[in-house]
Amino acid sequence: MNVFVLDLVLVLGLSLVLTVCVARSPYQAVLQHSRIRGRQQGPNVCAMQQIKGSDKKYFTNCKQWYHRKICSKPTVITYECCPGYERIPGEKGCPAALPLVNIYNTLSVVGASTTQMYSDRAKLRDEIEGPGSFTFFAPSNEAWAALPTEILDALVSNVNIELLNALHYHMVNRRLTSEELRHGSSFASMYQDFHVHIHHYSNGVVTVNCARLIKPDQHATNGIVHVVDRVITAISNNVQTLIDVDEDLETLRVSPRVLLSLTREGQYTIFAPTNEAFEKIPKETLNRILGDPVALRDLLNYHILNQMQCAESIVSGTPMETLQGTVLEVGCDGDQMTLNGNAIVTKKDQLGTNGVIHYINELLIPDSAKTLLELADGSSVATATRLFVEAGLRAHLTGSEALTMLAPLNDAFKGSVAMTPEMRKLMTNHLLKEQLSSKSLYHGQELETLGGAKLRVLVYRNNLCIENACIAAHDKTGRYASMFTVDKVLTPPMGTIMDVLKGDDRFSILVGAVQTAGMTELLNQQGALTFFAPTNDAFTALSRTELNRLMVPSLPKHTHTQEYLNYTIYVNKVPVAEADLMATNGVVHGINSIIKPLCESPLNPDSGPRPGPGPGLLMVVFVSPQL
Repeated sequence: MNVFVLDLVLVLGLSLVLTVCVARSPYQAVLQHSRIRGRQQGPNVCAMQQIKGSDKKYFTNCKQWYHRKICSKPTVITYECCPGYERIPGEKGCPAALPLVNIYNTLSVVGASTTQMYSDRAKLRDEIEGPGSFTFFAPSNEAWAALPTEILDALVSNVNIELLNALHYHMVNRRLTSEELRHGSSFASMYQDFHVHIHHYSNGVVTVNCARLIKPDQHATNGIVHVVDRVITAISNNVQTLIDVDEDLETLRVSPRVLLSLTREGQYTIFAPTNEAFEKIPKETLNRILGDPVALRDLLNYHILNQMQCAESIVSGTPMETLQGTVLEVGCDGDQMTLNGNAIVTKKDQLGTNGVIHYINELLIPDSAKTLLELADGSSVATATRLFVEAGLRAHLTGSEALTMLAPLNDAFKGSVAMTPEMRKLMTNHLLKEQLSSKSLYHGQELETLGGAKLRVLVYRNNLCIENACIAAHDKTGRYASMFTVDKVLTPPMGTIMDVLKGDDRFSILVGAVQTAGMTELLNQQGALTFFAPTNDAFTALSRTELNRLMVPSLPKHTHTQEYLNYTIYVNKVPVAEADLMATNGVVHGINSIIKPLCESPLNPDSGPRPGPGPGLLMVVFVSPQL
């Protein structure tokens, strides 16, 4: 009974802990983790991660703690007093709570003395020393120092009215803790009720108008101070208006009908291509997309996220879904924001009432707006792409036909490859007559190529193959056609297993043995067989005694083992010399040794009797289904 009660208490306690954890804001979660990591340094000490070579510091979460990287840059651990505490000389940690004073005096002890100075100059001191309950998003000293001189001069001129307005925009006429700064919320500021916009991200980063809160929750007798890393400005236009008035985005405004959604309320992130970005695209490609409403819609929507992502919210590469439906990896490299790993963002955090714009100097073209030729460009199938073009198939790769390209990896081609009539026909058979998704393929399905060949789909436990070529990467789905990257050059079946053997001089001895044994009909009939076929070298390696005793059993029921080591298949320890010679009724794998059943002893007159169905070596192994 006592054990039951103890278990019940533990379960209830765990439930309470989980409830508390779930209820915490993301910022409070990382703050708590920083407290745990800093507790060995004394009470109320938080572990911070500081990017090497910069002053940027972050409360750490578990992932960052172990990776020791933020924005791909190494970090060092520093230990500081947690918000609201201070050190006492001679004592460990931060045992003393900061004195609770008014907002004006709080500014001087939290690293915002420049804001305090400008509050004096703007005649704001009496207000933030006096009665009330305010939230002050106070720019740090470094934030003021980073402000361009011309902007700062404009603020402090005009009898300080502009400076007072700017400071009032950093204030809300109520106390708001970090818990109350919820993602997507906004609050009327004390400057003409213009709103400040809050984002509280899952990684614990909190922003106001894309400025990061670097010292949140500094309590005061008449409110609360959150120190931020930049000076913020009032916003009144939506993101569509920002695009409409910027000359650097003139080409982007080509289709306002498509961008109409950006005038609506919401939380958008727009990676806006500049005029320079459009100029980098070949005119033929650009004109094709601009003239195709479907491709143009996909192109533009690929640059838009249905969530607001300030630059300061990004601490590592994160996949994010676009309005087009596919994913962009939004990341960072030091101070640079990256897209799909490329530092192409030239201007960050241009804020509108319904989102944020980041300018980019390269156009992002989604697969869904590309031709087959564009899908293959710059990828690991450059050799195949060249051969398709040399084979005279360019029109198929750039047109609007519904096709599927089977594109072998560069490594699938051995040595230098020249265009011949045979190669031209082979490349034609790498284009299927319909647009397919690999997810819709099934075992035994028959596919027709532009060259008229019939290809079979083969589904294995760990592979999806079309004849001998297995799919080696995710599909690429273009505007009209798709591309499957495959691991081998396709070898369409040109006849039965017997036809394959007869057409290859390396199997001439085997062909004679098969004919002598009366097995020709068997190798020509329909089925799905795997034939491990000894080459002439396998026979010539036998001694005369072994060769004289050799026979071809008619499908004996021996078991065999298969191994795959260093890209080579082994059958009963015998390596396959050449795999995947495709036939209409199966597949042939050439071997340079005779396969012996594992239960038999080597052929040796002195080895004694051998178990098995009869004398001789297991020269031929048939397996069904096809391997």
